[in-house]
Amino acid sequence: MWAWMNGEFVKAEELRISPFDHGFLYGLGFFETFRTYGGEPFLLEEHLKRLQLALDEFRMTIKLDIGTLTSVIQELNERSGGEDGYFRMNVSAGVHDIGLAPAEYEKPTLILFRKALPPMTRGKEKSAVWLETHRNTPESGMRHKSHHYANNVRARLELPSLAEKEGFFLTEGGHVAEGITSNIFWVQEGVLYTPSLETGILAGITRDWVLREATALDLHVEQGLFTPDRLEAASEVFVSNAVQELVPIRQLGSRSFDGKDGLIYTQLHQLYAKQVERANKERFE
Repeated sequence: MWAWMNGEFVKAEELRISPFDHGFLYGLGFFETFRTYGGEPFLLEEHLKRLQLALDEFRMTIKLDIGTLTSVIQELNERSGGEDGYFRMNVSAGVHDIGLAPAEYEKPTLILFRKALPPMTRGKEKSAVWLETHRNTPESGMRHKSHHYANNVRARLELPSLAEKEGFFLTEGGHVAEGITSNIFWVQEGVLYTPSLETGILAGITRDWVLREATALDLHVEQGLFTPDRLEAASEVFVSNAVQELVPIRQLGSRSFDGKDGLIYTQLHQLYAKQVERANKERFE
């Protein structure tokens, strides 16, 4: 597997970071995950904006250049046989003495990982369960996609596999939050619901896409604080992330939903696929 670290292409087995990197010592780092379609990363600008916001807040002095990174992504695919890939862009704070940095991190460590895409069938249904692990609160005013991932790891240990099942977090206050690796949506009587950022969830890039496109389609959307019974009363439930796209949920405990046959899910998922295909077509015109 190839990667790109601090401006150089490196074989994965040759990657090295210092034990004094504060991403290791204090978990200070942020990342984005996404995939390519026909060699092109979808919604990359949005991913970079979210990552840059976190880097700026924690004074990690690096500016992400979309042109450079797009070229690197395409080169990593080429070095891996030309196939589309799954990418993780990771920025850790960089080397500093033991002890918290007094002002800023001037030399962060940037690694762009690429691996083969997992097998994926568009529209493949999953089931879901309520997690015993509660969603923790963010480290700052909003949740960043950070190395502080122990809450998700603990939740992941509750499930034998994420391939067939997703776990749904509740907040400490008992409100629906998000999935282990996804944002949650549901439909009741034609209204699309999703937990608000007030619950401490990640402002997902694909979540933002769904909200934006649903509004453009004149769908009524409500964001808020919702108890589990509100979701269980839905006709449709689906989750979103950048690699798996929009995933329909067929069952949650004893409660069944419309799954891939849901009308609003189908409408949004078809639109997502069309936008991906259009972006690829425009690239080659």
